Amino acid sequence: MSKERLFELRELLTRYNYEYHVLNKPTIPDSEYDQLFRELEDLEALYPEEDDPSSPTKKVGFEILDSFNKVKHEKPMLSLGDVFNYDELRNWAKKIEEVFPDAKYSVEYKIDGLAMSLIYEDGYFKQAVTRGDGVEGEDVTSNVRTIKSIPLKIPYKQRYDIRGEVYMPKKAFERINEIRRSEGEEEFANPRNAAAGSIRQLDSKVAASRGLDGFWYHIPNDINASNHYDSLMYAKSLGFKINENTILLDNIDDVIKRIEETAQIRDSLPYEIDGMVIKVNDYSQQEALGFTSRIPKWAIAYKFPAEEAKTYVEDIFITVGRTGKCTPNAKFKPVKVAGTTISFATLHNEDYIKDKDIRIHDQIIVRKAGDIIPEVVRSIKEDRDGSQIPFVFPNVCPTCGHPLVRYEDEAAHFCINTDCKDRLVFGIAHFASRDAMNIDGLGEKRVEIFYSKGILNSIEDIYTIDEKKDAILDLDKFGLKSYENLIEAIENSKKNSLERLLFGLGIRQVGEKAAKILAANFKNMDNIINATLEDLSDIKDIGPITAKGIVDFFKNNIDIINRLKDYGLNMDYIDNNIAIDNPFRGKNVVLTGTLIDYSRKEATSLLENLGANVASSVSKNTDYVIYGSEAGSKLSKANELNIKTLNEDEFKAMLG
Repeated sequence: MSKERLFELRELLTRYNYEYHVLNKPTIPDSEYDQLFRELEDLEALYPEEDDPSSPTKKVGFEILDSFNKVKHEKPMLSLGDVFNYDELRNWAKKIEEVFPDAKYSVEYKIDGLAMSLIYEDGYFKQAVTRGDGVEGEDVTSNVRTIKSIPLKIPYKQRYDIRGEVYMPKKAFERINEIRRSEGEEEFANPRNAAAGSIRQLDSKVAASRGLDGFWYHIPNDINASNHYDSLMYAKSLGFKINENTILLDNIDDVIKRIEETAQIRDSLPYEIDGMVIKVNDYSQQEALGFTSRIPKWAIAYKFPAEEAKTYVEDIFITVGRTGKCTPNAKFKPVKVAGTTISFATLHNEDYIKDKDIRIHDQIIVRKAGDIIPEVVRSIKEDRDGSQIPFVFPNVCPTCGHPLVRYEDEAAHFCINTDCKDRLVFGIAHFASRDAMNIDGLGEKRVEIFYSKGILNSIEDIYTIDEKKDAILDLDKFGLKSYENLIEAIENSKKNSLERLLFGLGIRQVGEKAAKILAANFKNMDNIINATLEDLSDIKDIGPITAKGIVDFFKNNIDIINRLKDYGLNMDYIDNNIAIDNPFRGKNVVLTGTLIDYSRKEATSLLENLGANVASSVSKNTDYVIYGSEAGSKLSKANELNIKTLNEDEFKAMLG
């Protein structure tokens, strides 16, 4: 046994892996591969000083973790916009072709898996990070390393970030569920859930046993090609598995034809897909088309029509959410739709039930909207036999018995009892959720346990949870390491940017988008608290209902905000792209009159890029009024309110 043989085996087995798992063209029988693999293991044990992270033996799983660390993406992993019919797809393409009549489209299968980013440095696989919230994901390197089609070493020495989808093939899914059935364990609902659960295993040997695979479809900032398709082909030459059905097409008619052809063979594929992804191929055209706040304009996902099935309504029941919203839900006989067995679907509100005339004991048609969310399409009235029972919406909360309220501007009923158990539990869990304060270890089930034990009764209690250490450690399946991880996550949450806190507070009508708009425009919590209905309504995308919800929330909850301030939570908007030391960061600015060197649009854009909020009217919250010639009433009002005014020369001097 020699070192030379060790190096030879590593090269051989790496090539055999590539041929089998990437090219799907094995050149040796499995028995011979296994024999060579065992020989390599023996040699590596004999020569431990020759340890190599890219060795094929590193794919069997060897690491056990306590938890997954958070990692910020170097470039955000954005989601795609969706279209559900050909008219929407043609409208998207029309906008593209108005700018670029010669645009070509890369068309790919939309793999139903888990989005992932792989990082390589100096030719070696370094890190795998989940998409997470798009800005920050989880480090799952030890588990992704076990996927046999992923190269651990590539012939490319610069940093390389490649993104794609980790998925579970249908055969692997069936095999694992068969094992789980035989062992009396709950089966995975679908391949996507199975893949996600496998990637989040703390023991990498478990992940290695699950038969995961991956397709790779995006290289951000690729310097090796001028277009998307060539970039994929270059990645393929480095050893990455690119879906062989990716195709380059000249026009949207050919794209639609490709979609129709794929829909016919979808069920015969060895993996699940839920649509097609269409991308403008040329990188310079992509750059010119740009992005919205959350999605690229140069790519779109076409979602296949939802599959429908017939079933039977067993019951209709109410759940109470974090805002007190009472949502009716249908419980129906379990039925398989789009590869998943479903038995529940939301019925949204009282009007929805009446409009669709859905009754207990009805036969109904259900589907999964976007192949994800179960929904009731309609009741089958012709199948009624007299046993059907119309649903009567309750007058009191099913959790606490408090009378329900239906506001004039809402279709939903609300429990307004702030001490309602469900409101408290779901409110705390929402505050801690990934898209809000991102506190790992405070999911709904754990929050419910903490609430039942008196450990958590409000969101403020999260920040005094260290005083309950003994009570927490007394709980089943909650060790010291879990406690320490939770405390660390809570401390880290104090540093979050303002929009996460706003979203987490559960302000009526304020979702993620509205929270970001508020934070970016007002810059800090005090400015929002002091904002009037007029101030809020001046902000684009903040309507009168949302504005009223914000004003009412802070009028009734100022004590909560003050306590969170005392606990050290950040109350400012953090924009890492803006220089911290510029004088306009976080300031409210009004422009009036005509400037010489800047158009109104140019000055507004400049100020916003510096982190200022440019408002259309002067108020007591205004920090600066910048004026040019023919300035009118806004300048007069600024002088009346003793607000700092800047002429154009003073403005330019502050800009430096």
